[in-house]
Amino acid sequence: MPQRHSKNNNDLAFFTYDEKRKLGYGTQKERLGKDSIKPFDACCLCLKPFIDPMSCQKGHVFCKECILECLLAQKKDIQRKLAAHAAQQKQEEEEEEERLILEKARELDAFDQQNHGALPQYNDKNHSRDKNGFHGANSVKVTSFEEEALRTMKAFWLPSATPEAPIKVDTPSTSTVCPEGKEKLKLKILFPIYFTEDESEQKKSNLDKTYICPSCKVTLTNTLSLVAREEFGYFGKRRDRVCWPWGSS
Repeated sequence: MPQRHSKNNNDLAFFTYDEKRKLGYGTQKERLGKDSIKPFDACCLCLKPFIDPMSCQKGHVFCKECILECLLAQKKDIQRKLAAHAAQQKQEEEEEEERLILEKARELDAFDQQNHGALPQYNDKNHSRDKNGFHGANSVKVTSFEEEALRTMKAFWLPSATPEAPIKVDTPSTSTVCPEGKEKLKLKILFPIYFTEDESEQKKSNLDKTYICPSCKVTLTNTLSLVAREEFGYFGKRRDRVCWPWGSS
């Protein structure tokens, strides 16, 4: 007696549309609501209605205080990274100098033993001397090290007891970047922008302010393509050409 198809509807050699949808396979699409989109009159850093807005050349708008604090924090972080990189380079130079001194001393010791000893000594050029001075399993230092390790490392298999890899500090960049677009940004590149408020409607608070295009008086929203001129700083709506009170450009 054949089994019912309802109990074996997933035995195909390929995924059906319903199976893909249940498993979440492929690109997922979802319509975002209004609360998921930042208003155009909100700062990119504090996400609040901006105060003394300033814009970069890519069109990212920030509060003047927010972007100044961000650039200052980036400069302090750059100075910290430069100091850490310089300290690492100095340590590497000291370690390299110490290694050369030890290698030179080992070569002189081997030369002295070969010329003044009864039998010639075997000289291994590829031999590397341990900085801790461990010379075999029966060494006194090895034994003391193992005893100390047994006292301090009772649970050596724990992740906290594993040896740490040396942290390599790469050469940091000395340029401040835009926190929104990640391109290079300097304070002198920022320019202030000015919005034209809609005086026809009386708003209860600053959060209810609406802005209009200074030329065509259209209310500005997120659905419009907005543009600002660096020379003048006025913020308006873009049509086929930018519409400005002083003419098209």
